[in-house]
Amino acid sequence: MNRLHQHQECYSMEVNFFERRKILKKSNALDLVPVRLLNQEEREDGNLNILLPRFRRTWLAIYLAPLNKKRFIQIKLDQFGSATWLMIDGKKSVQEISDQLEREYPEKLDPPEETPERVNKFMSVLYQQRFISFQQLQKENANK
Repeated sequence: MNRLHQHQECYSMEVNFFERRKILKKSNALDLVPVRLLNQEEREDGNLNILLPRFRRTWLAIYLAPLNKKRFIQIKLDQFGSATWLMIDGKKSVQEISDQLEREYPEKLDPPEETPERVNKFMSVLYQQRFISFQQLQKENANK
């Protein structure tokens, strides 16, 4: 299922399934550089909601919005999910994000040696749900 997002060029630059799989198998997961594909909004408690468009096509949004359907589904993140989401900037690798989380929350991330694994699992879920992509997948296609 393709998701509509702020940066349409991210999907157009991503390689096909088989090429993506080959690149991801060859790569170390901690060396990948995530890129956000969706917008977010801050909640009153300081955490974030990821804004997932309810409709892929804008004409659906135009016709179904008057039926009191909201345009976005809000995916609620906790404190660590919100901090991780904000660190995804298209420049930092998963390892760098993990290291930064360990520095910012040393007492809350226990045991600290599990932080890279937990961040990697979180990134995997975000990627599978198409909330993020990886720079390496985009660069491969841009070079062709």
